[in-house]
Amino acid sequence: MFDIAPTELLIVAVVALVVIGPKDLPGVMRNVGHWVGRARGMARHFRSGIDTMIREAELEEMEKKWREENERIMREYPMLPDAPDYDHPEMQPPVADDADGEADKPAPGAPSDPQPGKAD
Repeated sequence: MFDIAPTELLIVAVVALVVIGPKDLPGVMRNVGHWVGRARGMARHFRSGIDTMIREAELEEMEKKWREENERIMREYPMLPDAPDYDHPEMQPPVADDADGEADKPAPGAPSDPQPGKAD
């Protein structure tokens, strides 16, 4: 970013030593370091804000593409009016009465043990 050669940095240090003096130079350097650190912190905060805005814009673009694709699919394959409604109560499997205290029995055709060959 800033192209500062080591010789240029040495010249700046010598001029600062002559102008400021050896007694006040450590305090001035500490103050300069403090301000450079604050400037870097503000730059980092600014960059993270920009990155967040970019991510949000990309997310909105992806959501827009998803909505468009979903609408296209729904136009090509509309819901059939005679399709079964699996949320309707008549389409739910029957629940066995357990008046005798037994556990519910599995539906006909359903496996009784989730992992055949392994006992609990």
